[in-house]
Amino acid sequence: MEEVAKVAGVSVATVSRALRTPEAVSQKLRTRIEEVAQRLGYAPNRIAGSLAGARTPLIGVIVPSLTNSFFASTLEQMTTLFEARGYQLMIGQHGYDTDREERIVAAFASWNPSALVVTGRNHARGTLNTLSSAACPVVEMWDYGDRPLDSGIGFSNHGAGELAARFFAEQGLTRAAFVGAILDKDDRARARADGFSETFRRLTGTEPLTVTVSSRELGEGGAALKRVLAQQPDTTAIAFSGDMLAVGAMFEADRAGLSIPGDLKILGYGDLDIARHTNPRLTTIRPPHNEIGEAVVRHVLERLDRPDTPGINLDLGVKLILRETV
Repeated sequence: MEEVAKVAGVSVATVSRALRTPEAVSQKLRTRIEEVAQRLGYAPNRIAGSLAGARTPLIGVIVPSLTNSFFASTLEQMTTLFEARGYQLMIGQHGYDTDREERIVAAFASWNPSALVVTGRNHARGTLNTLSSAACPVVEMWDYGDRPLDSGIGFSNHGAGELAARFFAEQGLTRAAFVGAILDKDDRARARADGFSETFRRLTGTEPLTVTVSSRELGEGGAALKRVLAQQPDTTAIAFSGDMLAVGAMFEADRAGLSIPGDLKILGYGDLDIARHTNPRLTTIRPPHNEIGEAVVRHVLERLDRPDTPGINLDLGVKLILRETV
């Protein structure tokens, strides 16, 4: 920093202000300092800044999976919006392993982040302790329920399952199934399965079949359809925990000579791009992918700008997107 100040012809304090709080100096002076810093290869030591009392411009975000397009869309939105305000994301993924999530949260918290964002409401005890004692805003996203640790922004996965069941029941369908991926690990998919089963049973008086598969891949959807029809041959409607499973089932139905929606009605979840391009086009439930990212960023920035801003508990809801498979 001393070298940058010498070459730019300013004081060290001015360099510090220009790089840490750019709005505190004129545009002309800031441009000159930034050009010198770039020429000399200087980068501010963010950790030293945090030890001096300032927070690092890092936002820790932990998701279950980086390959799941739901979370990828939210992360992309958050990255764009936070970077526009000078913050960078630290991204961790725990593969639906709560112990691994605990280690990631502890590691991220040690970097003195400006905020921590985690996925869901179910955490290991150590994770809860770390998040509860964090000296920064904490947001639990992609789920909705009572009493978040600090702030919660998402939607009710149980409600999404209820919506699917209610739609089938209103169509007069009484033999239905729910196919979900890794229901033993994915709390949100499990909540959708429970919401579907409870609501369908209450509205129709019949018990829907629940089938779990080991992944969200296309092939698993086709295999699941075979299992459903083997266990419940008179099934007329299936709700899936993800669009890719639903599309895989549609391929298998075509191979088996089943008409959709004539012989079998299919309902997906996610409203992925592929849902608009299948033949017939897939009816699905759309979660608020981008809306979650936007709401998290807006709330975190408001908390950072005005520390007295209280936490929130926001339900963004889901939508039934009617197309041609029901």
